[in-house]
Amino acid sequence: MSFKVTFHTKWSDFDPNRHMRHTAYNDYAAEVRVRYFRDQNFSIEEFTKHNIGPILFTEETSFRKEIHLGENITVDFKVSGLSEKNERWKITHQVFNEAGKLSAIIKVYGAWIDLTKRKLTVPPKEAQHLFDIAERSDNYQAIPLTKS
Repeated sequence: MSFKVTFHTKWSDFDPNRHMRHTAYNDYAAEVRVRYFRDQNFSIEEFTKHNIGPILFTEETSFRKEIHLGENITVDFKVSGLSEKNERWKITHQVFNEAGKLSAIIKVYGAWIDLTKRKLTVPPKEAQHLFDIAERSDNYQAIPLTKS
């Protein structure tokens, strides 16, 4: 399933060079992840109920084209990797400018954390479906986990 969100950018997204500031791209990607989870019936309230949260290990952003003041943007969501029990995941976001040109690629590598134990965890059975219907990136790979 393809998942993308179109946003109306706001004044605070831009820097003195009159283009989108670098961290705004990542803020929109994070918003898309939260909306994706919500649309899969796992909202912030569900995270709270199960006492888990998503965390990031890495976040890599490659900039391609400027986004200018007042432009709308579209950000997509693709899974580029999963571990066997969905405890680790990689997501790729593409950010498109109003003309539909690729403006940035954001790759994140994350996991789930138990918010009481402050330790990485396997998501509960109620969250195992989250990535089942997500579109896979062209470079999708399983994430092997090693036992230590």
